[in-house]
Amino acid sequence: MRRLLVTLVLLGCAKPAEHPHHAHHPHHGPLVHRFEKADEWAKVFDDPARDAWQKPAHVVALMKLEPGSTVVDLGAGTGYFLPFLSQGVGSTGKVLALDVEPDMVRYIRERAVREKLANVEARVIKGDDPELAAASVDRVLIVDTWHHIPERRAYAAKLARALRPHGMIFVVDFTMEAAHGPPKHHRLAPAQVIEELASAGLAAKTVPSELPEQYVVVGQ
Repeated sequence: MRRLLVTLVLLGCAKPAEHPHHAHHPHHGPLVHRFEKADEWAKVFDDPARDAWQKPAHVVALMKLEPGSTVVDLGAGTGYFLPFLSQGVGSTGKVLALDVEPDMVRYIRERAVREKLANVEARVIKGDDPELAAASVDRVLIVDTWHHIPERRAYAAKLARALRPHGMIFVVDFTMEAAHGPPKHHRLAPAQVIEELASAGLAAKTVPSELPEQYVVVGQ
């Protein structure tokens, strides 16, 4: 299988026309990117201007994290969401930052040390498998990434197996009207995301949010 980049934001920090790196997959399949230079991409992914539309504190509040729980940031990129997730699960909890790019994982590990995020563990994963043990996590956060995953129904099934009782998956992605994000023919409607999560036996629905350019789908 072609190597998939499952990286947080995935060019979502600027309008599609501003990025020459989009590789269009035939038949409107997932976009395939490589983000091998994490230090350069950090200037985009961690741009303070992103906060206005990504609203990380609000997204994490929707997840209703509890101290001691285990949460996955799937496609963690440079770790934009990690400070919020780390605080949400507390010192007794764990944040698993997963990405297919080794340099992103290297960057996250250095960031965790620099920002004293002791409960963050960064891992390199395969493009078609989150490599999570059965019944091992309470929450999975997938921001601006789901539309990049091939074989999403199979991937959803692997995530579903990793959930503990009452566990939830949160998919945050771009609306068709959003100014940020991938080309429109690569975007996914919320109904499609719901169907893909439901195929894995999850009860899925959209939830209200304050995000101006994105929707939130929750599967439980």
